Amino acid sequence: MSTTIDVPESSNVVKGKAVLVAPQRAAGWKKGIAIVDFILRLSAIAASLGAAATMGMSDQTLPFFTQFFQFEASYDSFSAFQFFVITMALVAGYLVLSLPFSIVTIIRPHAPGPRLFLIILDTVFLTLATASAASAAAIVYLAHNGNQDSNWLAICNQFGDFCAQTSGAVVSSLVAVVALVLLIIMSALALGKH
Repeated sequence: MSTTIDVPESSNVVKGKAVLVAPQRAAGWKKGIAIVDFILRLSAIAASLGAAATMGMSDQTLPFFTQFFQFEASYDSFSAFQFFVITMALVAGYLVLSLPFSIVTIIRPHAPGPRLFLIILDTVFLTLATASAASAAAIVYLAHNGNQDSNWLAICNQFGDFCAQTSGAVVSSLVAVVALVLLIIMSALALGKH
Protein backbone atom coordinates (compact mmCIF):
# COMPACT_ATOMS: atom_id res chain seq x y z
CA MET A 1 0.00 0.00 0.00
CA SER A 2 1.59 3.23 -1.08
CA THR A 3 0.51 6.65 -0.07
CA THR A 4 0.93 9.82 -2.04
CA ILE A 5 1.07 13.23 -0.53
CA ASP A 6 -0.75 15.96 -2.38
CA VAL A 7 1.32 19.13 -2.40
CA PRO A 8 0.24 22.37 -4.03
CA GLU A 9 2.06 23.16 -7.27
CA SER A 10 3.34 26.56 -6.10
CA SER A 11 5.57 25.17 -3.32
CA ASN A 12 9.23 24.13 -3.58
CA VAL A 13 8.29 20.50 -3.25
CA VAL A 14 7.66 18.23 -6.18
CA LYS A 15 4.79 15.81 -5.66
CA GLY A 16 6.00 13.10 -3.37
CA LYS A 17 9.62 14.40 -3.24
CA ALA A 18 11.26 17.13 -1.23
CA VAL A 19 13.83 19.40 -2.90
CA LEU A 20 17.03 19.60 -0.88
CA VAL A 21 18.38 23.14 -1.06
CA ALA A 22 20.74 23.29 1.95
CA PRO A 23 23.30 20.67 0.73
CA GLN A 24 23.57 22.48 -2.60
CA ARG A 25 24.40 25.73 -0.81
CA ALA A 26 26.98 23.93 1.32
CA ALA A 27 28.56 22.43 -1.79
CA GLY A 28 28.75 25.84 -3.41
CA TRP A 29 30.28 27.36 -0.29
CA LYS A 30 32.88 24.60 -0.03
CA LYS A 31 33.66 24.86 -3.72
CA GLY A 32 34.22 28.60 -3.31
CA ILE A 33 36.64 27.93 -0.44
CA ALA A 34 38.43 25.35 -2.59
CA ILE A 35 38.87 27.87 -5.42
CA VAL A 36 40.23 30.49 -3.01
CA ASP A 37 42.51 27.75 -1.59
CA PHE A 38 43.94 27.12 -5.07
CA ILE A 39 44.53 30.84 -5.70
CA LEU A 40 46.19 31.27 -2.29
CA ARG A 41 48.47 28.32 -3.04
CA LEU A 42 49.55 29.97 -6.28
CA SER A 43 50.32 33.23 -4.48
CA ALA A 44 52.21 31.38 -1.73
CA ILE A 45 54.26 29.60 -4.40
CA ALA A 46 55.19 32.94 -5.95
CA ALA A 47 56.03 34.47 -2.56
CA SER A 48 58.16 31.56 -1.34
CA LEU A 49 59.97 31.16 -4.66
CA GLY A 50 60.58 34.90 -4.78
CA ALA A 51 61.93 34.83 -1.23
CA ALA A 52 64.28 31.92 -1.93
CA ALA A 53 65.52 33.41 -5.22
CA THR A 54 66.00 36.91 -3.82
CA MET A 55 67.91 35.66 -0.79
CA GLY A 56 69.92 33.20 -2.90
CA MET A 57 71.02 35.97 -5.25
CA SER A 58 71.84 38.49 -2.51
CA ASP A 59 75.50 39.33 -2.88
CA GLN A 60 77.50 42.56 -2.71
CA THR A 61 81.21 43.17 -2.89
CA LEU A 62 82.90 46.38 -1.72
CA PRO A 63 86.43 47.11 -2.94
CA PHE A 64 88.89 48.21 -0.27
CA PHE A 65 92.20 49.75 -1.44
CA THR A 66 92.85 47.15 -4.21
CA GLN A 67 90.83 44.60 -6.07
CA PHE A 68 92.69 41.82 -4.26
CA PHE A 69 91.43 42.92 -0.86
CA GLN A 70 87.65 43.21 -0.87
CA PHE A 71 84.74 42.92 1.55
CA GLU A 72 81.92 40.65 0.49
CA ALA A 73 78.46 40.09 1.93
CA SER A 74 76.62 37.04 0.62
CA TYR A 75 73.74 34.91 1.83
CA ASP A 76 76.05 31.89 2.24
CA SER A 77 78.09 33.80 4.82
CA PHE A 78 75.20 33.37 7.28
CA SER A 79 73.85 29.95 8.25
CA ALA A 80 70.42 31.46 9.01
CA PHE A 81 70.22 32.71 5.41
CA GLN A 82 71.27 29.31 4.06
CA PHE A 83 68.54 27.69 6.17
CA PHE A 84 66.13 30.31 4.83
CA VAL A 85 66.92 29.57 1.16
CA ILE A 86 66.64 25.80 1.61
CA THR A 87 63.43 26.00 3.64
CA MET A 88 61.67 28.46 1.35
CA ALA A 89 62.59 26.30 -1.65
CA LEU A 90 61.13 23.27 0.17
CA VAL A 91 57.95 25.21 0.98
CA ALA A 92 57.60 26.27 -2.67
CA GLY A 93 58.15 22.66 -3.79
CA TYR A 94 55.53 21.38 -1.38
CA LEU A 95 53.03 24.01 -2.51
CA VAL A 96 53.54 23.02 -6.15
CA LEU A 97 53.01 19.36 -5.26
CA SER A 98 49.87 20.24 -3.27
CA LEU A 99 48.13 21.84 -6.27
CA PRO A 100 46.61 18.55 -7.54
CA PHE A 101 45.07 17.93 -4.10
CA SER A 102 43.70 21.45 -4.13
CA ILE A 103 42.13 20.75 -7.54
CA VAL A 104 40.56 17.57 -6.10
CA THR A 105 38.92 19.69 -3.37
CA ILE A 106 37.43 21.90 -6.10
CA ILE A 107 36.03 18.93 -8.01
CA ARG A 108 34.85 17.07 -4.87
CA PRO A 109 34.11 19.74 -2.26
CA HIS A 110 32.61 17.27 0.26
CA ALA A 111 35.58 14.87 0.29
CA PRO A 112 37.29 15.27 3.69
CA GLY A 113 40.38 13.17 2.86
CA PRO A 114 42.24 15.64 0.63
CA ARG A 115 41.40 18.56 2.93
CA LEU A 116 42.66 16.70 5.99
CA PHE A 117 45.85 15.72 4.14
CA LEU A 118 46.43 19.34 3.08
CA ILE A 119 45.74 20.79 6.53
CA ILE A 120 48.30 18.47 8.15
CA LEU A 121 51.04 19.18 5.60
CA ASP A 122 50.21 22.90 5.48
CA THR A 123 50.78 23.02 9.24
CA VAL A 124 54.16 21.29 8.93
CA PHE A 125 55.34 23.63 6.19
CA LEU A 126 53.92 26.67 7.97
CA THR A 127 56.18 25.78 10.89
CA LEU A 128 59.21 25.50 8.63
CA ALA A 129 58.44 28.76 6.83
CA THR A 130 57.87 30.62 10.09
CA ALA A 131 61.09 29.34 11.63
CA SER A 132 63.19 30.29 8.62
CA ALA A 133 61.52 33.69 8.23
CA ALA A 134 62.06 34.46 11.93
CA SER A 135 65.73 33.46 11.90
CA ALA A 136 66.40 35.46 8.74
CA ALA A 137 64.50 38.45 10.16
CA ALA A 138 66.71 38.38 13.25
CA ILE A 139 69.88 38.52 11.14
CA VAL A 140 68.43 41.26 8.93
CA TYR A 141 67.58 43.25 12.05
CA LEU A 142 71.17 42.90 13.28
CA ALA A 143 72.49 43.91 9.86
CA HIS A 144 70.37 47.07 9.95
CA ASN A 145 70.81 48.05 13.61
CA GLY A 146 73.75 46.11 14.99
CA ASN A 147 74.08 45.23 18.66
CA GLN A 148 76.37 47.24 20.93
CA ASP A 149 76.38 44.62 23.70
CA SER A 150 77.78 41.84 21.51
CA ASN A 151 79.88 44.13 19.27
CA TRP A 152 77.82 43.47 16.16
CA LEU A 153 78.24 46.35 13.78
CA ALA A 154 75.43 47.51 11.51
CA ILE A 155 76.63 46.60 8.02
CA CYS A 156 73.74 48.09 6.06
CA ASN A 157 75.48 51.47 5.84
CA GLN A 158 78.13 49.86 3.64
CA PHE A 159 76.18 46.95 2.11
CA GLY A 160 72.94 48.71 1.18
CA ASP A 161 72.06 46.52 -1.80
CA PHE A 162 72.66 43.33 0.16
CA CYS A 163 70.45 44.54 3.01
CA ALA A 164 67.70 45.62 0.62
CA GLN A 165 67.65 42.20 -1.03
CA THR A 166 67.64 40.27 2.25
CA SER A 167 64.92 42.52 3.69
CA GLY A 168 62.79 41.99 0.58
CA ALA A 169 63.26 38.23 0.85
CA VAL A 170 62.11 38.25 4.49
CA VAL A 171 59.02 40.30 3.62
CA SER A 172 58.19 37.91 0.77
CA SER A 173 58.55 34.92 3.10
CA LEU A 174 56.18 36.54 5.59
CA VAL A 175 53.62 36.88 2.78
CA ALA A 176 53.97 33.12 2.21
CA VAL A 177 53.53 32.52 5.96
CA VAL A 178 50.30 34.56 6.01
CA ALA A 179 49.03 32.66 2.96
CA LEU A 180 49.72 29.34 4.70
CA VAL A 181 47.90 30.51 7.84
CA LEU A 182 44.88 31.46 5.72
CA LEU A 183 45.00 28.08 3.95
CA ILE A 184 44.93 26.25 7.28
CA ILE A 185 42.04 28.36 8.59
CA MET A 186 39.99 27.85 5.42
CA SER A 187 40.63 24.11 5.39
CA ALA A 188 39.60 23.87 9.04
CA LEU A 189 36.39 25.77 8.34
CA ALA A 190 35.60 23.55 5.36
CA LEU A 191 36.23 20.41 7.40
CA GLY A 192 34.12 21.64 10.29
CA LYS A 193 31.01 22.47 8.20
CA HIS A 194 29.43 19.20 7.08
